[in-house]
Amino acid sequence: MLTNYPHPQPAPTAAMQEKHLPELDALERILDLGAAHLDVTVVHQVAAAGASALPVYTIGLGNPSPEVPAIGFFGGVHGLERIGAEVVIAFLHSTVMRLQWDATLHRQLESMRLVFMPIVNPGGMLLGTRANPGGVDLMRNAPIEATDQVPFLVGGQRISAGLPWYRGKSGAPMEAENQALCSVVASELLTRPFSMALDCHSGFGVSDRLWFPYAHTRKPIAHLAEMQALKEVFLQTYSHHPYVFEPQSLQYLAHGDVWDHLYVQACRQADRVFLPLTLEMGSWLWIKKNPRQLFSLKGIFNPLIAHRQHRVLRRHLSLLDFLARAAGSHARWTPTSDTRARLHADALQGWYE
Repeated sequence: MLTNYPHPQPAPTAAMQEKHLPELDALERILDLGAAHLDVTVVHQVAAAGASALPVYTIGLGNPSPEVPAIGFFGGVHGLERIGAEVVIAFLHSTVMRLQWDATLHRQLESMRLVFMPIVNPGGMLLGTRANPGGVDLMRNAPIEATDQVPFLVGGQRISAGLPWYRGKSGAPMEAENQALCSVVASELLTRPFSMALDCHSGFGVSDRLWFPYAHTRKPIAHLAEMQALKEVFLQTYSHHPYVFEPQSLQYLAHGDVWDHLYVQACRQADRVFLPLTLEMGSWLWIKKNPRQLFSLKGIFNPLIAHRQHRVLRRHLSLLDFLARAAGSHARWTPTSDTRARLHADALQGWYE
């Protein structure tokens, strides 16, 4: 009688193993740690070659009432800029750990809401690309057009997905990742009398920059006095800091900016204030200490040496904590009828004249 023995299976090779995303693994470990306190939702799943469907998580904690202020922290919009997601994940981890012992944090969360979307574009992060798996740059994909000339390619282009800064086809819906982001902002932030957002990126520059809208026009935003007041209270709190606080339009204009799109939507409700910020970490700060990073696409946008990455995370966590506290305490620093004119005039002089 013949016996069927199992054939020996070859050892799995790197090519045969399913790809995984370390940042997503780290995020899911934090979600397990904080499960008792966190409201976790998978708002989208992304298909990427060589991997199972990648979830896009939204995490909320604190008071869900639409009457209290809120702030959202976003990262990983550009898959190549992994450090942005890592900063948001590090702040979420710190918050979850503090919930175990910090009575002050618990009291803070009784009167405000924190929202996290740490990896908006997991497919692009897995592939190591700025764009999503469809080749679309999510920060050039919103239905909003620049009112003046934009820099070639950088300001957004519809020539080809094979070139960077591709906006997607004209008239097409926003990419699914952007639709998920906009849905979260609309439901968690724009429903409130006051809300803020911070989107974390890295850029090839010599300074860390805090940008606010607009990107599509050089005109000042409606809440210019609020931005000036936020800048002033930040400077009063941190006299030594690394940030340049400015409208993005001082650097360049761009089509399709998602935060411009969301801010314009928010302004349709005159009784509500939404202040979106973008953190652009200056990657030249890392490259000048390790010039070999110039020969790596990942190295142009991320610190590659472990101790420098830890230093970057420490450098920015105080900013995220400050913004959370500022959102929760907005009534103490936002403009009054007596201060609004002065704040608006100072902002015009400092940023636009």
